[in-house]
Amino acid sequence: MKLGFFLFSLIFYLILEYGIFKVEGDDLGDEFVKVRGVQLVLNERPYYANGYNAYWLMYMASDPSQRNKVTSAFQVAANHGLSIARTWAFSDGGDRPLQYSPGSYNEDMFLGLDFVISEARRYGTKLVLSLVNNYDNFGGKKQYVEWAKSEGQSLHSEDDFFTNPLVKGFYKNHVKSVLTRRNNFTGVVYKDDPTIMAWELMNEVRCPSDHSGNTVQAWITEMASYLKSIDGNHLLEVGLEGFYGPSKKESNPNFQVGTDFIANNQIPGIDFATVHSYPDQWLPGSSNEEQTLFLVSWLNDHIKDAQSIQKPVLFAEFGVARKNMSSDSTAIRDQFYNLVYSAIYSSASDGGAATGGLFWHLLAEGMDAFNDGYEVPLDENSSTATLIAQESQKLNRIRMKKSSRVKNKARKVRN
Repeated sequence: MKLGFFLFSLIFYLILEYGIFKVEGDDLGDEFVKVRGVQLVLNERPYYANGYNAYWLMYMASDPSQRNKVTSAFQVAANHGLSIARTWAFSDGGDRPLQYSPGSYNEDMFLGLDFVISEARRYGTKLVLSLVNNYDNFGGKKQYVEWAKSEGQSLHSEDDFFTNPLVKGFYKNHVKSVLTRRNNFTGVVYKDDPTIMAWELMNEVRCPSDHSGNTVQAWITEMASYLKSIDGNHLLEVGLEGFYGPSKKESNPNFQVGTDFIANNQIPGIDFATVHSYPDQWLPGSSNEEQTLFLVSWLNDHIKDAQSIQKPVLFAEFGVARKNMSSDSTAIRDQFYNLVYSAIYSSASDGGAATGGLFWHLLAEGMDAFNDGYEVPLDENSSTATLIAQESQKLNRIRMKKSSRVKNKARKVRN
């Protein structure tokens, strides 16, 4: 009897603490996330995205013996109310690639991505899938340029990725190959699968050879149009970190990367804006207090600017590494997360442009080799995990409150 009461109490606590429940009218099934004004909507109701990055999902799932880690990650995340994950749909050249060479694909890796999408669907998780890397990890734009050079192109910079016709053709072919892939587990073509919330053109787009932003602006315009010509169902975002162009460069952390948060996100076909936040990397040698001041300004500036250009904004990466902390690492990380979550919640409460945040990054048990100092193992009962679950609950309450208003308006119209 005592054991039965204990189990009941434990289950009730988990429901309250971590939001392990299905909200009435919250069917995440066969609907695509859409944009309405500065908000994301799902099933005609406001959608707020509290989630995480897990770049490794396809890589691990390509090995059937490791797929339990993918399942475990989705499960523990869902138990903390996390409903969206961002991950890679690229791995170009090198060890265990998705793409051996332009147009030549590794079926084992593609099956891994199939599995990721099918498991996300099973756990009610939406996905943001990134299509190429700015960096040479997993190949990136450097690998595309090398492929073109091997075919006789005279290229001198990784930034030729954005302008060389052959390289752009390689990239478009990859876009088409991914979007038109039929999932072996679900039978659904990727471009028709509402499990995918959005495509991302590139992880952390940068073109340091052209600070004017013209090169990146032209590339985004071309690629957004191409992708949308294939897939009119899904949302699209660029993959920006949030750096501003010459007109507002004073808001940047003392450097420019050839992107423009405002201009890039006003391109037709770009549905919502993204921001990354790493003051510990961007302000080396600065104090925790200086990084905090920068972060608060960075968050507020982008929420205001997203509101101004009438685009939702997703804080698609944020984190702080333990190695970059000068004192109690957990307390500083919790303070950092709380600042990000508070800014998102405040904006969302007022119907503003902030639509959610994805921390960097989630690891499953037994993945110590992937530690980079930013990892958050949710299966450990940490204060950070509690903060994450609380943000899920808070955003869910906003959504349900606004959903009730939508339902009431619909009833009035019918009456």
